[in-house]
Amino acid sequence: MTPDLPEDQLVDLLRRMLVIRRFEESLIKLAGDFDIGHFHVYIGQESTGVPALAQLQEGDLAFTTHRNHGHLLARGTDPAAMVAEILGKATGTNNGKGGTLHIASPEHGFPTTSAVTGGCTPLATGAAFAFSRRKVDRVSVCLFGDGALEEGSYHESINIAALEALPVIYLCENNSLEALGQKANEYPSSTMAAAPLTDLAASFKVPTITVDGTDTGAVHGAMAEAIDRARSGGGPTFVEALTVRWPGNRPLWPQLATGVTDLTYAWDEGAIPQDHSKWHGAQDGVLRYTRELVTAGLVTTGDVLALDGEVSTQIEDAVQFALDSPYPDPESAFEGVYA
Repeated sequence: MTPDLPEDQLVDLLRRMLVIRRFEESLIKLAGDFDIGHFHVYIGQESTGVPALAQLQEGDLAFTTHRNHGHLLARGTDPAAMVAEILGKATGTNNGKGGTLHIASPEHGFPTTSAVTGGCTPLATGAAFAFSRRKVDRVSVCLFGDGALEEGSYHESINIAALEALPVIYLCENNSLEALGQKANEYPSSTMAAAPLTDLAASFKVPTITVDGTDTGAVHGAMAEAIDRARSGGGPTFVEALTVRWPGNRPLWPQLATGVTDLTYAWDEGAIPQDHSKWHGAQDGVLRYTRELVTAGLVTTGDVLALDGEVSTQIEDAVQFALDSPYPDPESAFEGVYA
């Protein structure tokens, strides 16, 4: 379902999703020609991050994990500066020092990226603690995958958040549905006795919400409820968004397993190829949201293709900007070093 928002905001959500999708697809292609180190992409989870983060206000903070690109782009971080950062260029968001796993953009509410599994939970909780003590109307969002729930830092953090009624939202992006794990030479899925995962929050008396992560409207509604609770002094919320892991995220290195996304699959079922037909037809949140907008008459197929063309050009320009940018001067390695 589509969120209950004005038409221009609904279309803007689609634009943000497309920015993420085209950015990540371009990055996978770029990685074939440049050594950018190990990286993770957000393909398949755009319909979670975009409607969730679009509701944050200036001054709110978000703390993300190794699958960070989509979150930063969802809040408006410049794609050109991000590609430059990933390539280690001086024009990057962090002057080339952070790389893909540690991109930060304080002006967009991301003080840091922790690529350590579960590393963002104490950071997000600490920020919420500061908001509470300073009595400011701000919320902190912790974005993490289901594997982070295996770490002790999560349990310590949510316990403090519950005891102190902190304005923090724990958004667990559980992308392990249909993942086969190590037995298929894939990245392992979380291995916990707790089921459902919301039990790991309910035991601390923290309210929980489980949503379909490909349902943009459901995610938007869940996040709206959680943000309202946080701002009104009601304390933390645990939101579990369920998605099927994108086939291209199953190998150790991201691959364009389903090809470059063809948006016509959203309204022309006959165009969907047999390979990965289930993904294109039912599991891709971007195609699902596009299909919902077209079916509701909020956009035409021509509108969608035109928007996608604009976004694709933006990402192509971003990649070229990064390629043309200089590497940092060697002396800059000592700038910002305080120990």
